[in-house]
Amino acid sequence: MKQVQSAAEFGISIQSSNLVVAVFKADWCGDCKYIDPFMPEVEEKYGDRLTLIEVDVDKVGDVSQEQNILGIPSFVAYADGRELVRYVNKLRKSREEIEDFLNKALDVYHTLHDTAERKE
Repeated sequence: MKQVQSAAEFGISIQSSNLVVAVFKADWCGDCKYIDPFMPEVEEKYGDRLTLIEVDVDKVGDVSQEQNILGIPSFVAYADGRELVRYVNKLRKSREEIEDFLNKALDVYHTLHDTAERKE
């Protein structure tokens, strides 16, 4: 997963016309460490349909404040610079819950993308 190093890099990343899911995390977060072992497999499974980026809330703090990230890990899906959907709560997230969210993000993305294409 590509690690975002600055607010500018984050802004560029979410401007993509493809689906980008930002994973907001921190080194000290136990629930973030819990997802670390299976996230490479999740990224590989979804790699042809979306891009996952990692945002360390301590290293790129302004971004997490601007995006109103109140709990971590948090997952926020973007396309064309707009937030599409988010998965934020204070509970530990299982692989199944994360994949359910990614499927939902893909559904929202395709619904909006397909609707925009029909209008053109």
